[in-house]
Amino acid sequence: MTLVDTNVLLDVVTDDPVFAPWSLAQLEAAALVGPLIINGVIYAELSVRYASKERLDAFITGAGLKIAPIPEAALFLAGKVFAQYRRAGGAKTGVLPDFFIGAHAAVGRYPILTRDTGRYRSYFPTVTLVTPQPGQMHRD
Repeated sequence: MTLVDTNVLLDVVTDDPVFAPWSLAQLEAAALVGPLIINGVIYAELSVRYASKERLDAFITGAGLKIAPIPEAALFLAGKVFAQYRRAGGAKTGVLPDFFIGAHAAVGRYPILTRDTGRYRSYFPTVTLVTPQPGQMHRD
């Protein structure tokens, strides 16, 4: 199983000229290895781009994604890691979703397909990250 981060899915949804080709290729490669999953946090983040639940659900189904609940152990870990982040002087806003996603991957032992590595590497060092290599993508 591979947990797919919101940014990779948004690359596809928005047909980002730089990142969509990489994201599509990685989604296809990961799907050959096993199921692609998202959680409720990723679902909520994606919902911002859709006018209706039905359209979002159609995208999820079409992309072959499964929604996996976040286990209680991961929710607990997310809170603890977020508290550690705050004690270290981290910003208050906009980061908690990353901790839910990272903790879900850590507890489930799933790799994360993402372009956002900073907090995942710092706070979830045991999680395997599937990310673009430096210099792999260029903006024209």
